[in-house]
Amino acid sequence: MCGRFAITLPPEAMARLFAATPGNDLPQGERFNVCPTQPVAVCTHEGGARRLRAMRWGFVPHWYKTPADGPLLINARAETIAEKPAFRDAVRQRRGLIAADGYYEWTRAKGQQPLPWYVARSDGAPLVFAAIWQDWERDGVALSGCAIVTTAAGPEIAALHHREPVVLAPADWPLWLGEAGQGAAALMRAAPPGALHWHRVGTAVNSSRAEGAGLRAPLAG
Repeated sequence: MCGRFAITLPPEAMARLFAATPGNDLPQGERFNVCPTQPVAVCTHEGGARRLRAMRWGFVPHWYKTPADGPLLINARAETIAEKPAFRDAVRQRRGLIAADGYYEWTRAKGQQPLPWYVARSDGAPLVFAAIWQDWERDGVALSGCAIVTTAAGPEIAALHHREPVVLAPADWPLWLGEAGQGAAALMRAAPPGALHWHRVGTAVNSSRAEGAGLRAPLAG
């Protein structure tokens, strides 16, 4: 799954990465512990052009009476995304991209404290997650929410967790955004062998309130 991530690219650099027009309300500053319900930058394709929009990390189905009316939907499983009522329209019509430096995952041994790991691309380039999004409005309250698409972990990541976020290469972005025809479902797969690397980090990141570059530093020893 993907429940926390880091992103230090400034909005203008992210806009250049995606060749997208940035919004005026994008999250600013280096962020080393992005958590669910916080704002994230999402690249979309709307009206024939790419936009970089601020969205709440947490997809809100159209039938929710309030954003907290049901489960917090931060991930969408690739295997069922096309059938789930909450996600099926979005995966057909509203797909997006979320950039990250890396994400955190935890291993859990029975009776022990969860141990955090930091996962990033082996080549040092930004991770780009496949995402879906939706605009929601009710009783004068409007927001845009998103979820990161996950799939069964490949053999390498499976040592940490049985799920992993869908990471897209630049060549795949047009297809995922709906700019290059149909067939985006084929992109919802695990990263190829060797594409990702990971290291242990300190348990400070276990707190959603923690912040700072030290959270993703390799654990000494």
